[in-house]
Amino acid sequence: MTDPMLEIETRIFRIIRQMLAKRGVTTQPTADQSLIDAGLSSLDMVNLMLAVEMEFDLEIPQQQITPENFRSVAAIGRLLEALVPAV
Repeated sequence: MTDPMLEIETRIFRIIRQMLAKRGVTTQPTADQSLIDAGLSSLDMVNLMLAVEMEFDLEIPQQQITPENFRSVAAIGRLLEALVPAV
C-alpha cells in the first residue's frame, strides 16, 4: 500500500520541477525548502496553486490560500492531506 502523503508530495514535486525547468532552474528543492528560495516567483506561486487544484481536481478554499500553505512542498502536502484525506 502506498503512503498517501508520499503520493501527494510526488505529484507536487512533478509540478514544481516542470515550473522550475521553464525558468531554467535545474536544482531540485527539498520537501521543506522555501519554493521562493528554490527559484519560483510570486507569479509562479499563483500558477502553482492553480496547477495543484487541477492535478488533484479540487478547489482550495480561499481562506486556505496563504503563503504559509504554499511555502514548501511539505506545506502544500499537509494542506492537501487535510482537504482530501483519501487522495
